Amino acid sequence: MRTKPVNRSLIVLGTIICQMGLGTIYTWSLFNQPLVDKFHWGLADVATTFSITSFFLAFSTLFAGKLQERFGIRNLTLAAGVLVGLGLIASAHASSLDMIYLLAGVVVGFAVGIAYISTLSNLIKWFPANKGLISGISVGAFGSGSLLFKYVNAALIANAGVSAAFFYWGVIVMALIVFGSLLLKEPAAAASSAAAQGGRSVNYSVRQMLATKEAYLLFAIFFSACMSGLYLIGIVKDMGVQLAGMDVATAANTVSAVAIFNTAGRIILGTLSDKVGRMRVISFTMLVTVLAIVALSAFTLSHSLFFLCVGAVAFCFGGNITVFPAIVGDFFGLKNHSKNYGIIYQGFGLGALAGSFIAKYFGGFHTTFMVIGVLSLLSLLITLFIKTPQPAIMAEQNEHQPAELVKA
Repeated sequence: MRTKPVNRSLIVLGTIICQMGLGTIYTWSLFNQPLVDKFHWGLADVATTFSITSFFLAFSTLFAGKLQERFGIRNLTLAAGVLVGLGLIASAHASSLDMIYLLAGVVVGFAVGIAYISTLSNLIKWFPANKGLISGISVGAFGSGSLLFKYVNAALIANAGVSAAFFYWGVIVMALIVFGSLLLKEPAAAASSAAAQGGRSVNYSVRQMLATKEAYLLFAIFFSACMSGLYLIGIVKDMGVQLAGMDVATAANTVSAVAIFNTAGRIILGTLSDKVGRMRVISFTMLVTVLAIVALSAFTLSHSLFFLCVGAVAFCFGGNITVFPAIVGDFFGLKNHSKNYGIIYQGFGLGALAGSFIAKYFGGFHTTFMVIGVLSLLSLLITLFIKTPQPAIMAEQNEHQPAELVKA
């Protein structure tokens, strides 16, 4: 009996819908000032919510692979979508900062991370020959969700108030992710075979990956890239007001600018990485980030220069987020991709927390820019010499061969 061929376009569509719903968390900076105005909390304290969300988004990816093996991609994504929606809906009734941290930070971040990495890794396994392009489509949808919902959430806040906006946001996001999850399907085991990976038969387990120095170098680069991007995304509106002298309405437009450049970076650099090499793309993004951070720190910022700098950082951040899943697949194989990328992805959450922590306790924008600039420069140097690791699986095979065959 012949099995019905799978329509991969539906899986792509389902992933895009899910990722768009998940990406709406990048509109968080719109909620900072309205929450301050309503509850009289400190701006830095409210902005910390996005760092908490980002941290738990990354932390949850450590468990996504095991959960997907147990429940399947469709059930897991559906459940995560419900949890994201409930977390936001419950935030509508929060009247303390601790409850915002718990609901919009911990609960929403954890659920978003589970769905984000599961749907991304699943789609890459369906298209192993075009990992850069397909990563760009998936995480580009994540970025476009923030762009579209900048207008949706801004309208909700203006017309219904910040607390009610959480409720409607949660309902819409839950509907998107649940619907998208119904279109998802896991590939047959053959899709992750050596042939599907372009002839590579090496699939590292988490333990094998952690035995390589390349895993730690990739983590360091990813940490630096995420620290720069997430710090700006979380507070870009407020940065425009304080650093570039923008009025609130103009500064709010920087949220759109960041979302546009972020999404463009995901699609353009993801596709480019398949053609010119992934590490070359990362070298480029780290160089541009260094230049943009220097400009933000050293120059008097006109509105145009500020838009250019934050747009450049957002473009590079989007590219890094896109290319790194493909790099992990190139370095360590696809079979255990969600687990291995989940380890590297911890740089996302730690980078978010680091930026917020430095800004809060060590002097604000300029001190944070200095740290980001130094780390980005060091990461640029790493990208110039890092290579794909020697296949650990070959070493394991040698261990099981007779001594004379190994010598031969």
